[in-house]
Amino acid sequence: MRNKYVILVICIVAVVVIEKENNIISKVSDKLSLLQAPQTPDPLCFNCSNAPGENSTQFLEPGQKHILLLATTRTGSSFVGEFFNQIGSNMFYMFEPLWHVERTLSHNTDFPNTTISSLAYRDVLLSLFLCDFSLLEQFISPPPQDHVTPALFRRESSKALCEEEVCTPVIRTVFERYRCKTRRCGPLNLTLASEACLRKEHRAIKTVRVRQLEALRLLVEDPRLDIKIIQLVRDPRAVLASRMVAFSKKYQTWKSWAANGEVPIEDEEVKRLQGNCNQLRESAELGLSRPDWLENRYMLVRYEDIARYPMQKAAEMYRFIGIPFTSQAKEWILKNTHASEVASGVYSTQKNSSEQVEKWRFGIPFNLAQVVQEVCGPSMELFGYRFVDSEETLVNKSISLLEEKLFNLP
Repeated sequence: MRNKYVILVICIVAVVVIEKENNIISKVSDKLSLLQAPQTPDPLCFNCSNAPGENSTQFLEPGQKHILLLATTRTGSSFVGEFFNQIGSNMFYMFEPLWHVERTLSHNTDFPNTTISSLAYRDVLLSLFLCDFSLLEQFISPPPQDHVTPALFRRESSKALCEEEVCTPVIRTVFERYRCKTRRCGPLNLTLASEACLRKEHRAIKTVRVRQLEALRLLVEDPRLDIKIIQLVRDPRAVLASRMVAFSKKYQTWKSWAANGEVPIEDEEVKRLQGNCNQLRESAELGLSRPDWLENRYMLVRYEDIARYPMQKAAEMYRFIGIPFTSQAKEWILKNTHASEVASGVYSTQKNSSEQVEKWRFGIPFNLAQVVQEVCGPSMELFGYRFVDSEETLVNKSISLLEEKLFNLP
């Protein structure tokens, strides 16, 4: 059962490759969406699976919003995601549910991971926005038992998943890695989570796994959803500096280059960075070009602008989405952007944002900054990040590396 979805996608991708026709891709994607149509669980049944073929029809409720926060790692997405997690009782927020999908597919080395991932990510997002967790269950390891799992990634980062209605009794023999911090809860019952989701007016998901905006088109055009996409970007030099600290073991090569001063520009690590920057730029260019299917549904935001003007930028995001800027959200932003002591941790959201925003300039050697500028130059120009030509300029905070730029003009 765990491989059922992956095998289905592989077969469909094979057909697409053979036919080599864009209209076939569209038809296949439509069929895949229908095959994976969400199934709303029976609210009275907490230990049963949905029977195949018993799909429920959901309709978009008036005023309901679906928010997708797109980012890459170390761009401040955990912090910005809290803008929606803290909004109040009307929001169902999920932190990186696609972590499970990426983890499962990365272990299937025999298949074209990028192609499969984009389809799987899209369909899992669709099902979650419709409050159906059955597709996500196929990727959770170990597999949930009777729709109950102690292994949902970062459950504690979702207020909705730690509310009393979703909180089951603690089982002392079961270890839950991502335990709720607001109350003591047992393993997560995904049927209860689905019911809690359906009771919420709005739903938001934060992910750093989706790289291509075009892959989300069928999701955006689904009549059951009213999706607003916010793409968060950050200076790629700052991103690299942050990743070298947060994911130290994975960035040993970059650390050695920083130490010896030589960076082989043709190295696979550098090419990977260039590819990521190009994907990010291409998605942003698509969103900013305002195709009909993204009209009034795409917003580009720089982390640096949020860090400097958190209240203003939060208000702009809420206005774009069409939901109230609640007092709970305002209080959280005020508290967590003016912290006197910065909390530690890879996913920490507590910081003095105006002071932290340029801290990276003292943590990255000039030779690495040069490499980033060379391979990510087009992205930096699009997003308004100024280049540096010397070590002195890099560490001189009186010289701004940020152009004042407006991206979301009406």
